[in-house]
Amino acid sequence: MTPAMRLEIAKLQDMSVDQLLTKYEDVFDEVCRSRHKRYLVRRIAWRMQVNEEGGLSVEARQRARQLAQNADVRVTPPKEELLTQTRYAPVEEDGYTDWDPRLPPPGNYLERQHRGKTIRVLVLTDGFEFEGRRYRSLTAIAKEVTSGSYNGFTFFRLGRRKKQ
Repeated sequence: MTPAMRLEIAKLQDMSVDQLLTKYEDVFDEVCRSRHKRYLVRRIAWRMQVNEEGGLSVEARQRARQLAQNADVRVTPPKEELLTQTRYAPVEEDGYTDWDPRLPPPGNYLERQHRGKTIRVLVLTDGFEFEGRRYRSLTAIAKEVTSGSYNGFTFFRLGRRKKQ
């Protein structure tokens, strides 16, 4: 990348959103629906580099078209994946014969977003730890977080079947 191009890309950070929208329209020759500054800066910088360096080869574009024809193209992720913030640990055989199969092994964390706050719970062999306190059940944690009656497995989205 040339020094002039680096300077041009660096100037994008100092532009206002309205200036970026104008630049986007110049570079892409189309109207942009987004007003997200970081997105605009990245897209404009990418396009400017493509224009300077020539972009993908003809073979690469053909291969991309072939792959796209055989794939289900999504613009946004499914809503289910956005809502599910729980991370599952791989199931391992570690001697816990009476362990609930919906729970990850002890030492792993359950995480969930709730009202803009990340709820992070450590799984222990004899319960759970949340914000330095121990609990016997996930339901007790869910009740404290929501200030209402809530099933712990439902709150942390555990034990659901995956859609096929």
